[in-house]
Parts: sequence; C-alpha cells; structure tokens
Amino acid sequence: MSRKIVVGFDGSDASMRALDFAITRAQAQGDNILIAHVLEWSPYSFLTAAEVEERHRRRKEELQRAETAILTPVVKRVEAAGIPCATTLRYGHIAETLCRIAKDEGAAMIFIGRMGNSGFASRIFGSVAATLAQVSPVPVVIVP
Repeated sequence: MSRKIVVGFDGSDASMRALDFAITRAQAQGDNILIAHVLEWSPYSFLTAAEVEERHRRRKEELQRAETAILTPVVKRVEAAGIPCATTLRYGHIAETLCRIAKDEGAAMIFIGRMGNSGFASRIFGSVAATLAQVSPVPVVIVP
C-alpha cells in the first residue's frame, strides 16, 4: 500500500538531502511524496487598507516565485526518479504548518533537513526540526 511522505523543503542544501533520502525511501517502499514549502508569515495588525492590499499583492508574487524557483525544479527531480509527487505552498509557522499538512494529508512521515535556511535565527529561537520532533503527529526523519 502506497503511503504519503511529506518533505519540508526550503531550497537549502539540508532540505535537498532530506528530499534525496525521501526519494530513496519512497522508491524502496512504493510511497509518494508531497513537497511542502512554508513561508513564514507575520500578521501585522496596524496596517492601513492600502498597506493590507499591497501586502496581499506581494504575497501572491512571493508564492509564484517560490513555485517557480523552488518547487518546480525539484518536482522534475522526483518524477524523474519514478515517484508520484505533488506540492503545496503555505504561509504560517513552519513546524505547525508542516504538522497540519501531515495530518490533513494522512501522511505517514515527515522528512526535513536538520538546518534549513533559517540558520542563525534557529540557534536563538529554536529550530523547525527540533519543534517537529516534539509536536509532530507522525514520525519525523531529520536528515543531517
């Protein structure tokens, strides 16, 4: 029976290693992969109507750039390996959003790189991988 693996992907070297490991695992188990890219989104509550409109316009542009620059190239890589693949782009807290995706999609596991593009900030505020290991509803594979 095919299972779904969620791969948290931010374009970093670590996320690429996590994707490669997930591909190997999916090939061996007959699984399919859902590549998830989550953009941090901080809500501002004191914006004018014009600023809110501008922010929404920039949000749409940012999603289109992420789809083109980050997800499309790796989808081709996964499909070339013979693995069924889909993508999702979301805004929110990265760990919480990945957990929600895994739960909503009925995923069996989450794969993630140990350190993504957040680098120094994660050392101060805590990493996505560490948070996922603590709160994920499914097993988490953290790839160094």
